[in-house]
Amino acid sequence: MKTVLVAINAKYIHSNLAVYSLRAYAKAYKEEISIAEYTINQQTDDILRDLYKRNADMLCFSCYIWNLTYVEDLVKELRKVFPQMPIWVGGPEVTYDAKDVLKRLPEITGVMFGEGEATFQDLMRYYHGEISSLSDIEGIAYRNEKGSICQNEWREVLDLSTVPFVYHDMDDFQNKIIYYETSRGCPFSCSYCLSSVDKCLRFRDLELVKEELQFFIDQDVPQVKFVDRTFNCNHKHAMAIWKYLMEHDKGVTNFHFEVAADLLNEEEIELIQQMRPGLIQLEIGVQSTNERTIEAIRRKMDFSEVSRIVKTIGESKNVHQHLDLIAGLPYEDLESFKKSFDDVYNLCPQQLQLGFLKVLKGSYMEEQKENYGLVHKSKPPYEVLYTKWLSYDDILILKMVENMVEVYYNSGQFYYTLRRLVEAFESPFKLYFQLGKYYERRKLHLMSHSRVSRYEILLDFIRDAGVLDEQLYKELLILDLYLREHVKSRPTFAGEYTVEKEWKRQYDRKVHLERFNYDVLGKCEKKEQIVLFDYENRDKLTHQAYCKILRDSLQ
Repeated sequence: MKTVLVAINAKYIHSNLAVYSLRAYAKAYKEEISIAEYTINQQTDDILRDLYKRNADMLCFSCYIWNLTYVEDLVKELRKVFPQMPIWVGGPEVTYDAKDVLKRLPEITGVMFGEGEATFQDLMRYYHGEISSLSDIEGIAYRNEKGSICQNEWREVLDLSTVPFVYHDMDDFQNKIIYYETSRGCPFSCSYCLSSVDKCLRFRDLELVKEELQFFIDQDVPQVKFVDRTFNCNHKHAMAIWKYLMEHDKGVTNFHFEVAADLLNEEEIELIQQMRPGLIQLEIGVQSTNERTIEAIRRKMDFSEVSRIVKTIGESKNVHQHLDLIAGLPYEDLESFKKSFDDVYNLCPQQLQLGFLKVLKGSYMEEQKENYGLVHKSKPPYEVLYTKWLSYDDILILKMVENMVEVYYNSGQFYYTLRRLVEAFESPFKLYFQLGKYYERRKLHLMSHSRVSRYEILLDFIRDAGVLDEQLYKELLILDLYLREHVKSRPTFAGEYTVEKEWKRQYDRKVHLERFNYDVLGKCEKKEQIVLFDYENRDKLTHQAYCKILRDSLQ
C-alpha cells in the first residue's frame, strides 16, 4: 500500500512535524509510507505532476489555516487523474468541521480529526485488511457505501512518550527549521485558540526528551523550535530541559520556546540569565494590555509582572525576546490598541509582532462573533475585517503600521536610529503611523526597495517630519548600515569617506573604519570619533558587527 503523506508548508525553510510523526507511529508500514513536502508558493500544476509520478495507492494531506484553500484546489484536480484512489485529509483546519469538509469536498474519501498518529495507523491497518470496517476506527469522518456521511467517536489522546522520535537522518532537514514537542495541550483557555479545546495537558518523558535534545546538539542543528503551546506551564519540566541545554551546550544550536512570561519564577529567570547569548529565544504572547480585553478572551496575565520579567531578562542581553500583539480582540478599539502597542514597544523586545485575529473554526471566538460584531474573511486564514470596536479603516491603519514595524523595527537594521528617533514623537505608535503615511503619500508602499534605499527613505522621512539635527541622523543611519553589512559602495547621504589611509592599513579587509562627529554609540553628544566595525565577531542576538571606538578625540 504505497502511501504518500503530503505537507504543503508556508515557506521552504519550514518542515511539517505532523506527517513525520504519523509515519514514525505507523512503524509496521513505514517502508511503504513516503513524505512529500511542498510550499504554498509552488504552482499547483507542479505539485499535481509530482504526486502523479509518485504513483501512490493513497494520499493523505496535512491541513492548516495557511494551506487549506491550496489543498482543496489541489484535491479537486487530483481526483480527476486518480478517480479511485483514497484521498484523506487531517489536521487542525479540518478537525472541528469534518462533516462540512466532506460536504464541501466530494473528492475526498474521509477526514482524520483530532490527534492523528493512532488514527493514521488504523487507516493503514484497514487498507491492509487488518480492520474490517471504517466504522471501527475512532477519529474519522467518511462516506459509507450508501454515500451518507458518518462521523465516528473521538479518539482518546495519546501518551506523548509513545510517539517515536522522527529525526534520524538529518539530510532530510537540511536548511529547514526543526520542530519538536515535549507537551501537548495548554493550561489556558484563550478564546481565539484551539490548543485549549483539548484539556488534557500531558508531557513527554524527560529522559526521552534529554536523549533527543542531545541528538540535536550533537548534529549541530542551527535552530530547534519547540511547538509546546506554553512551555513553562510546568516548572519542573521547564527547569529540567533548560538546565540540560545549558549544561550540554556546544555553542551552535538555538532553541525557541513559547512561554507565558508572568509564569516565569525567580529560579527560572536566574537560570535564563546565566545562559550563553543565543542559546534560547522566548516568544511571549501579550496580545493586549487592555484588562477588559484580556478578561474577555479568557486569558490570565498580569502585564505589570510581564513587564518586570521582560525587562529583567532584557538586562542580561543574552536572550532574544519576541512579543506578540493581536488586533481585533473584543473591547480593543484603535485608541486601546495604540496603548497596547506603546506598552509593549517600550519593553524593547528584539521583535514585536503585530498580528491580526484569525477566527478559527471550533474556537470560542467563533461562537461569540455575533456578540462582538466580528466580521472576518470567508477563506482561510479567516482574518478579522472589523469588529464592534475596530472599523475596517482602523484595520487598514494597523496594517500600515504593521508593515513599517516589520521593515524598520523587526529587521533590526535601524536600531540606533530608531532608538533616538522615537523620542522625537509623542509615542512609538505615532512614529510608525507617520512613517506609514509618508510611504503612502509618496506611493512608496507600491514599490519594492533595496536595503540601502530603506535608509535613504528613512532619512527623507526625518527631513519631512521636521526632526531637528539632520547630521546626527545621517550618522546614526551610517552606524546602523555598517553594523549590519560591510557595504562596498557608500550611500549618497554618507558623503565622502574620510578615514586616513594610515589608519586603514593597520587592519585587514574584514573590518571597516568610520569617522563620526557624534558619540553615536552613546548619548549622541558632539564628539569626534573613529569607530571600528569587526565583521568576524558579531553579536549573537542582533548579528551586529562588533564595534570599538579607536579614538575619542581627533586633533
